[in-house]
Amino acid sequence: MENTRIQASLKSASEQAAAAIAAMPSQPKVIRCPICQRQYLSYTELVDHYAAEHPGSVAPIAMTLNVNGKDCNIIFEPYMTLKQVLQFHLGLIGAKEMCDRGACGSCTVIIDGYPALSCNLLASECEGKVIETVEGIAVIPKWKPLIDAYCKWDAMQCGYCTPGFLVAAKALLDRNPNPTEYEINDALSGNICICGTQPRHSQAILEAVLVMAEGSDD
Repeated sequence: MENTRIQASLKSASEQAAAAIAAMPSQPKVIRCPICQRQYLSYTELVDHYAAEHPGSVAPIAMTLNVNGKDCNIIFEPYMTLKQVLQFHLGLIGAKEMCDRGACGSCTVIIDGYPALSCNLLASECEGKVIETVEGIAVIPKWKPLIDAYCKWDAMQCGYCTPGFLVAAKALLDRNPNPTEYEINDALSGNICICGTQPRHSQAILEAVLVMAEGSDD
């Protein structure tokens, strides 16, 4: 009964992730001045508005970000972090804000194959890069054993830090499909769980590696 409940919950989470990715706008829904809230029909009009009405302020920038395989044209303020853009412009809430200082790993995403802290990385630095979030991982069947193992080994309590751990683990396994326990702990050393589940993560990942290896032989 408990296993059935967990599997149903995982299916629901995967469906929610797929829905979140599908809902990411490829174009801005509204072009609005963040200072006076006036709306415009084009980015050029917004820039002209800044020059005329807010000459001492820096205008928002327009940029295309590739997130979970989808190109998204976004208009945002230059000071916004990648985590803020993912949340407020694309509706992706998997990357969490805990310390907001790059010390806990809860906001981890993958950029060009390597884990990165989205809370202290400007979104404007990410144009032309491939960005992957936990939502993108959750919809790929290959990584279901990793998520299953996290549930089986109770490698979470409040769950707030879990997406960051999963993303860091996926980035490790992409580079090293058969890591040792030492290599796993080293790869996750930038992620912190204040609930105390740290010892469980390596167990879950080692089991996921075995399950994924068996699946690759089918």
